[in-house]
Amino acid sequence: MSRVCQLSGTKANNGMSVSHSHIRTKKLQQANLQQRKLWWAEGNKWVKLRVTTRTLKTIQKKGLGKYAQSQGIDLSSF
Repeated sequence: MSRVCQLSGTKANNGMSVSHSHIRTKKLQQANLQQRKLWWAEGNKWVKLRVTTRTLKTIQKKGLGKYAQSQGIDLSSF
């Protein structure tokens, strides 16, 4: 399973690691993904999702149904 958020689509970012002597080497900054079981009130069921912590904060603020609708995602498939 790839490390991609199921709701927002966030994935890894390419970056550079810079040492004290300023030698630059490539590194991959992974998304902070968490496996969570969230209550979906409109569907009246639990939904198992792999989401980033940033998405979890947004879901806590807006609600799971509204956030998924704004992203164009059908939660009944999860």
